[in-house]
Amino acid sequence: MSAVAPQLHAPERLDEVVGLLAAADGDGLVVAGATAVTLLLHHRLVWPSALVSLRRVPGLDRVELAGDVVRIGALVTHARMAADPLVGAHLRVLAETFAVVANHRVRAAATVGGVLAEADYASDPPTTLRALGARAVVVGPAGERRVGVGDLVTGHYETSLAPGEVIVAVEVPVLPPGTASTYMKYRSTSSEDRPCVGVAALVRLGPDGTCDDLRVCVGAACETPLRLPETEAAARGRTLDATLVAEIADAYVSALRPVPDVRGSAWYKQQVTRVVVERALAKCVSEEQGAEQ
Repeated sequence: MSAVAPQLHAPERLDEVVGLLAAADGDGLVVAGATAVTLLLHHRLVWPSALVSLRRVPGLDRVELAGDVVRIGALVTHARMAADPLVGAHLRVLAETFAVVANHRVRAAATVGGVLAEADYASDPPTTLRALGARAVVVGPAGERRVGVGDLVTGHYETSLAPGEVIVAVEVPVLPPGTASTYMKYRSTSSEDRPCVGVAALVRLGPDGTCDDLRVCVGAACETPLRLPETEAAARGRTLDATLVAEIADAYVSALRPVPDVRGSAWYKQQVTRVVVERALAKCVSEEQGAEQ
């Protein structure tokens, strides 16, 4: 590892950011909120030749509604996400998720783009973003592209970003009216720690009380946020009673490939996942049934 300190760049245009990253030839690191980058540098886990800050690039701190999509700039902080009226009105579960990340000091600095680019498996927001069908807007030498969160995060600290690419925004479809949603986070250690298991669940019931739409995503217990589209599809048209909820939880436990860590063993995370999936779905169903009365 080089003893030479990384050179910090603070460009004012997005094309300059892309150019600097491309020039670094895979040895450049983007700086947004710097909550993770600072720790990685401090412990010498990374030591790039160049640090490229996004802070002076205009337009990356906006939250906008474009049709049925909320576009969130990469520099929007977790604290802003938790309090933003646009996010709260159209994506309440996303606001609730960002509100329970770490503590107020971290939330004041950490950014939406940063938490996705970091790809730490034990983070809260990627779980809910995947459940919502969010897409990252990525800009690089080849131009602009959009990639679903499930395809962006490929492993622990691993993404599908190509050299020179940077996340500039996240686009999240607005939830249809009448959709109940929740994010449940189980911590096995301190109240400010990362989750042992995090579950995002969305439920919409039809006029006859059967399931019109169901989405479940499990995070923190495994390397990448886990969704089971076939399990979700199989629940549609059926009554979300305790038996079906247990079947869905069983499917997620069976598909889970847990990452054992200080927050729990693989076996422990499987058991917790079962409980949290069941509780999250039960809460959504109760909310939906209460709204119908």
